[in-house]
Amino acid sequence: MLTEAHGIPLRVSLTGGHRNDVTQLLPLVDSIGPVRGRRGRPRRRPRTLYADRGYDHDIYRRRLRERVITPKIARRGQPHGSGLGKVRWVAESAIAWLHGPRRLRIRWEVRDDMHDAFLQLAHCMTLAGKHPAF
Repeated sequence: MLTEAHGIPLRVSLTGGHRNDVTQLLPLVDSIGPVRGRRGRPRRRPRTLYADRGYDHDIYRRRLRERVITPKIARRGQPHGSGLGKVRWVAESAIAWLHGPRRLRIRWEVRDDMHDAFLQLAHCMTLAGKHPAF
């Protein structure tokens, strides 16, 4: 999941359970549409990207810098207390909000497309300001 600074989810992606999260980082960033803001040309990419230790890899840091995005990613092997948790909690709360309905917390669907459909529906309802309860 990719959220903006206030916790509004911009993109949601469903992957396999044994897949590394960092493999979806660049496709999620590249899939962002124009975001309205100040006057002028709308931004298509964030200025800064905050992520946890699971996304710590030099290749992806370099590729983010090539896209003019400043990576703020916690380093593996470093002690906790970098201060990134003060910003990253926004994304964690958005994930908790999106997985609020029991149907998404406990996956009953065997087929991926059905689970993805309910995930996208919850995403749309969250954007509309309605808390999904199915």
